[in-house]
Amino acid sequence: DVQLQASGGGLVQPGGSLRLSCTASGFTWGDYGIGWFRLASGKEREGVACVSAKDGTYTADSVKGRFTISRDNKKNTISLQMNSLKVEDTAVYYCNAVHTFYGDLNYWGQGTLVTVSS
Repeated sequence: DVQLQASGGGLVQPGGSLRLSCTASGFTWGDYGIGWFRLASGKEREGVACVSAKDGTYTADSVKGRFTISRDNKKNTISLQMNSLKVEDTAVYYCNAVHTFYGDLNYWGQGTLVTVSS
């Protein structure tokens, strides 16, 4: 079975940091791009950052300079280092894996809640 296990969410004050991790199993890791999306209350789902199978990265303008995505191909894990967090970063963060060539092969993790509040 395919599994994407996300962890690392929590409550943090504005300006603080959190690190999210997503560990995958059940598919050929090297064939997939992996990324993070977020869903905030009352807003549309937003792509936050992703890393391709060849380690190319994308980071949304809304988090550029504050969030960094990284990929560990030995551990089948991606991480999202989130610094200088803002209240507007509050959301449920979801890990996503999509096949490089076959977009229908698309998997989601269970989500982890990040709350930025004083």
